[in-house]
Amino acid sequence: MPLSEHEQRMLEQMERALYAEDPKFATALEGSGLRTYTRRRVYQAVAGFLVGIALLMTGMVAQQIWIGVVGFLVMLGCAVLAVTGWRKGPRSGEQPADAPGTPGAAATVRKRSVMDRIEQRWQRRRDDQPDR
Repeated sequence: MPLSEHEQRMLEQMERALYAEDPKFATALEGSGLRTYTRRRVYQAVAGFLVGIALLMTGMVAQQIWIGVVGFLVMLGCAVLAVTGWRKGPRSGEQPADAPGTPGAAATVRKRSVMDRIEQRWQRRRDDQPDR
């Protein structure tokens, strides 16, 4: 269901206000973070997979079974990392979550408060508008 003209104008006003209030956060919401995060995760998994292949081959050539097993486990772990990273990556417009207690966690709290303020403003505007 498309938005009405009034709703589109309200959305544009909210976007402009968000860019004016916190441009860094607004650009983070554009979705480029998802592509960067996913691409980096896949590159890391591919590199790890290649290291695992090298370990597996080294174990075979050196006739050291334990090196081959380690190589196989590295390959398996990287494959799982790539698949789960692809599925559980941040949703569009989100950045990867920081662990609690890290310096980035304060930024996450600040982002939530910005979103809370936006939601409150939106609710106030909706409540003030008469139904059409």
